[in-house]
Amino acid sequence: MEGNRNNIKYEMDQEKIDQAERIMVNTISETMDLYGVTPSVGRLYGMMYFTHQPITLDEMKEALGMSKPSMSTSVRKLQDINIVQKVWQKGSRKDSFVAEKNFFNYFSQFFGMKWEREVEMFLVSIRKTQEQLNEVIENSETDETLRERARLDYQQLDEALIYYHWLERLTKLTKSGEIYNYIPVEDTDKRD
Repeated sequence: MEGNRNNIKYEMDQEKIDQAERIMVNTISETMDLYGVTPSVGRLYGMMYFTHQPITLDEMKEALGMSKPSMSTSVRKLQDINIVQKVWQKGSRKDSFVAEKNFFNYFSQFFGMKWEREVEMFLVSIRKTQEQLNEVIENSETDETLRERARLDYQQLDEALIYYHWLERLTKLTKSGEIYNYIPVEDTDKRD
């Protein structure tokens, strides 16, 4: 009788843990979706976050019911943003992977890469655009209305440069971890 009660209690507790993890996996997936990561890749990361040992592609496939090629592609995407790493496991020939558990490292890697890409794209485009606009502005044969429009566009892009140079500095601080010198991590202050 005691053993049966223990089994029931065990199963109930296991279901509570499973349900709690599902809630967080869905939340992780939804928040990653806000930043352009597909829900399936977000679910994979969430599942890996709650896996407390390295996991193989076959184990991931079984846990999420995705095909192995799709699982492999998703793992590669997570590796590309440096929040999943391949690890070696003694005695196993299969690749195993672990998820980044520290959200501060995740933040630094994920946003650092996204912002770096945005800054790079915009700075290149702004420089090219301003060169073209400058040709119009400096050409005395161009209609004055068009020259004025080009001047306004050029000035607007100068103002955008201020933001992108600021974002570039923020990106460097984020990727290096220096941002935490300005906004310290306080783990003793766990507010809801």
